[in-house]
Amino acid sequence: MIDGVDTRPVRRWRWPLWVALGVVGVLLFCGVPAGLTAVLIARMPDPASLPDTAASATPAASPEPGDPVEVTAAWLGERIDDLLEQQAQALLRGDEQGFLAVADPASPAAADLKRQFRVLRSMKVAAWHPSLNGRPTRMNSNTSEWRVLVTIGHCFVLTDCRTGPVTIGTRWDDVRPQPRLTAIEPSMSGTDGPRPWEVTDLAVGIGARTLVAVPQTVRDKLPDLLKAAEQAAVVADRYAVDGTRPDVYRIFYAPTAEWKLWYGGGRPAWTGGYAVGIGGDRFDVVLNGDGLHRTAVDDLLRHEMTHAASLPGRGYASSENWWLVEGIAEYAGAGGRPVAQYEGLGDVTRLLAAGGGWNGKLESVEPADSAEDWRVSGSYGVGYLAVRYLVDRFGEEDLLAFYKSVVHEGRSVGDAAQQAFGVDWSALHNECVGYARSVAR
Repeated sequence: MIDGVDTRPVRRWRWPLWVALGVVGVLLFCGVPAGLTAVLIARMPDPASLPDTAASATPAASPEPGDPVEVTAAWLGERIDDLLEQQAQALLRGDEQGFLAVADPASPAAADLKRQFRVLRSMKVAAWHPSLNGRPTRMNSNTSEWRVLVTIGHCFVLTDCRTGPVTIGTRWDDVRPQPRLTAIEPSMSGTDGPRPWEVTDLAVGIGARTLVAVPQTVRDKLPDLLKAAEQAAVVADRYAVDGTRPDVYRIFYAPTAEWKLWYGGGRPAWTGGYAVGIGGDRFDVVLNGDGLHRTAVDDLLRHEMTHAASLPGRGYASSENWWLVEGIAEYAGAGGRPVAQYEGLGDVTRLLAAGGGWNGKLESVEPADSAEDWRVSGSYGVGYLAVRYLVDRFGEEDLLAFYKSVVHEGRSVGDAAQQAFGVDWSALHNECVGYARSVAR
């Protein structure tokens, strides 16, 4: 399932006891349900006790009592911007005390920063570029507390990686000579937040192509997940249709509580995992830990990581080509097994039968969020079989050219079929559906 690509997370799937191939039904253009935003506020200590690293950015003069609020806001904005730059440099060089120096040591913000520093360093943060998103605004005329949004361009592992943005809320106490951070608000669901590293203490493993993170409460799962992710990356890399592989695949394993929180939660009940666009043409992959059997992890990873490899940061995924986006991910997820071993064939048969509720058009096979498990599985199966037919007839190279033309470049399936296959799409469409019917009898 995909979320993101001018859109939202990608990938859902049904959960019988054997756990079907998790495919996240994806409309790259959906929004994420509202998530919770934590607001933490605390009092400031004596400014004289603040660390020297924080005081170093203090200007020679500061606003006087009675100055217009705009003057104070501008001054605070400059000071906060300086502090955040100092903090970023401290993070990148591994200086925990420097990273914490912006916060009131007695505030919840200090505890949040301490955890984030540990997690971000374990994720090998490679770029961290904070900038104010507007000027600070006073929370209340009777207090010294101000709020300002901060956008952070960031990436992990590789120093030449493409950064993606995340926007968080911050609260500051206007004490002199230097404002102090008192609260951090996790990024909100409207921007695909909060991210796991913002709100959860994570155990992290890093391989040649992947970064895998799990909550510390289930850290025993990390070694097997990292090994499986590294193997899945070999497959997913083949589907980088624009020739650019993901710099690093980022995979997060979510037990029940984290599944409901990370990236806004609220996925359909049949979602087994998803790939969510996070900016910078990058995707994070999230696995639903609730009932995820070990035998299904490999297929699910190949599926979701193929989304991360094949989807453009901004593209043309839509309900009409859902079958193609999910079909290619299912094809990769199947791991080269014979068609007869595809676990969803029985559900495809049910979907194709009279009364199955599908009109036989690939462009309308996407299941609804409220669909029953068999309908979801059958829809993914139809996508898989259609893609499998195209690969068997024309080869993977032509299939990827077709996918790129439709999903990356926005061409109609008719034009794309002529360009990639040299065949009229209406006839080819019927052949794909006919193949599905012949296989799932």
